Amino acid sequence: MKNRDSYFDNAKFLLILLVVFGHVSRSFIDDNAFMMNVYKFVYTFHMPAFILVSGYFAKGFKKKGYVSKISKKLILPYLIFQGIYSVYYYLVESNSTIVLDPLDPHWSLWFLISLFFWNLLLVPFTKLPTKWALLAAFAVGIAVGYVDFVSNYLSLSRTFVFFPLFLIGFYLDRSHFRALTTVPGRTISISLLLITFLAYFQLDFNYEWLFGSKSFSKLGEVTLLSPFVRMGFYTLTLLTSFSFLALVPNKTYFFTHWGTRTFYVYLLHGFIIQAFRKSEVLEWMKDYQSLTLLIMLSILLTFILSTNIVKTIAQPIIELRATNLKQSYKALVEKSALY
Repeated sequence: MKNRDSYFDNAKFLLILLVVFGHVSRSFIDDNAFMMNVYKFVYTFHMPAFILVSGYFAKGFKKKGYVSKISKKLILPYLIFQGIYSVYYYLVESNSTIVLDPLDPHWSLWFLISLFFWNLLLVPFTKLPTKWALLAAFAVGIAVGYVDFVSNYLSLSRTFVFFPLFLIGFYLDRSHFRALTTVPGRTISISLLLITFLAYFQLDFNYEWLFGSKSFSKLGEVTLLSPFVRMGFYTLTLLTSFSFLALVPNKTYFFTHWGTRTFYVYLLHGFIIQAFRKSEVLEWMKDYQSLTLLIMLSILLTFILSTNIVKTIAQPIIELRATNLKQSYKALVEKSALY
């Protein structure tokens, strides 16, 4: 793991933990106002911050073979897991038929196809001066809200709505993140996150605005204010995303190495979450709802899916290659010796 920046590995681990928590907690928000506000709060920044960080690491998009590389890394696993999810839903949810539609992403797989398109969109947008590129990206992200057919299909809505965040991340350099993690930056960030969280107890809004997956008409009445509502969410999302990133530690910790396994957690946790939603455990937990219990469950699931054994088993279908288990264990021991 030479030359890795612990800050970004820490950020990715904490963000994937929030992704898992968001999906775990989804089943408990309908009849619990507190959990609903926690859910809204997490969704305000967890994927946007992930997208910002992803944009930061896309600076090599002009290199020869880059498109081929991201196609193999994103599109092939996307197609494989589309097929696996189709079979999974047929078996677990008793769907009458196996639906194989590569253009309609199952559940969380939207991120893979959007990430591929975001990288491609850098080609035309970065030909513009920075400020015009950002203005154009935000303009497109707002304008697609008026187009009803731009939806989950090919993840087009999320692709255009969240692209401005990816582009901002692309334009950031390491010094910007260092500036965030100063004492004044962290103090301001804690205040902003706390204010946002408390404000949610006073505000009532459709949380699907945070998903970026629907047109204005599907989120309510379309008015002249609709673009300003989306712009408001853009502003809130950016403030909370940068506030979260300001709180990410720079040093290496016991969980830092897990930040290198976020792709595994992201692709695999859905199967467990879907099974959990169909199980009797969910009904039991609804009678004993506890934020602490949900956090602990999310940490446990994230940890398990970050282990070497899971990587070794899943690597052939996620990375299309295999690593010897003995080598994986040796690498883990060597890594542990650094802490």
